[in-house]
Amino acid sequence: MADNIKKLDAESKNSSGKLSNKELKNERKSARIDSRPFAEISSLKVQRRSKKRKRINRSIGGDLILFLFLALAGVLSALPLILTINNAFKPLDELFKFPPNIFVRNPTLANFSDLGVALSSSIVPFSRYLFNTILITIVGTVGHVIVASMCAYPLAKYKIPGGTFIFGLVIYSLMFPAAVTAIPNYIILNWLGMIDTYWALILPMVASSLGLFLMKQFMGQISTSYIESAKIDGAGDFKIFWKIVMPLVKPAWITLIILVFQSLWNANGAMYIYREDFKMVSYALSQIATAGPARQGTLAAVGLLMISVPIIMFIVSQSNMLETMAHSGIKE
Repeated sequence: MADNIKKLDAESKNSSGKLSNKELKNERKSARIDSRPFAEISSLKVQRRSKKRKRINRSIGGDLILFLFLALAGVLSALPLILTINNAFKPLDELFKFPPNIFVRNPTLANFSDLGVALSSSIVPFSRYLFNTILITIVGTVGHVIVASMCAYPLAKYKIPGGTFIFGLVIYSLMFPAAVTAIPNYIILNWLGMIDTYWALILPMVASSLGLFLMKQFMGQISTSYIESAKIDGAGDFKIFWKIVMPLVKPAWITLIILVFQSLWNANGAMYIYREDFKMVSYALSQIATAGPARQGTLAAVGLLMISVPIIMFIVSQSNMLETMAHSGIKE
């Protein structure tokens, strides 16, 4: 490029004033312009940027700091789970030891045997508590996912009158904690005659706004070309919802299943259900804590049993959820 400018200056001198100053200036500008193809220039820019990024990522000190930070965060996240598992197998002398040991020194199964004795002496069989918990958890989870998905679909893919206002109310309802809505829920359920029934726990979960918000956000990312193509092929709205939309938002409803299942599995239900034969496992196991310090080992075993089911469910569905997350990128 510099050679071109020098040649241009030489030619301008040889021309002895044939070109005006303005024309000479324009010629110099045109000589400075890179004559290489645009694709070649852009590829060179990409290579320069990639070289800069590689230099940043190759910093050994930065990688070491990042690794130590992630390792510390992982240890802190796993510490409560490690303590819960070890406390379930500790004898009483280790449970009351100060400072406490993280890992059990003399593991024992006496806590679980004491739990079996306490449950066998209950008025209602433990199998009844387990049946109530499984029934409420499954019905509430399935109902919440179906209702939330069917409500989110028209809000996400159709311009219905007042849709923006309705979705704003849904977002606003997420600000209220469960303690604020407990009394209104009780008044409504009492008016409907659902106190002391399974519906007292199922219906509030089905009507929860968390699933509606989550499903609407995911469905909003779906390309409308899929829906339009299905309509051209003669598919109805219900078929499009089940055959196209729901498979594409699989990460959302798998995540929703995990959240709702965990919430219902740990639900006490003592505020809405007073019949002993309708109560849940969490309530029956929480009564063990009222026996005082002598039942602390049994209470530790209860804690391990209560968290084991949600953890197992998450481990089983984790691979599927990560796989669908990786393949859920949808573009117009």
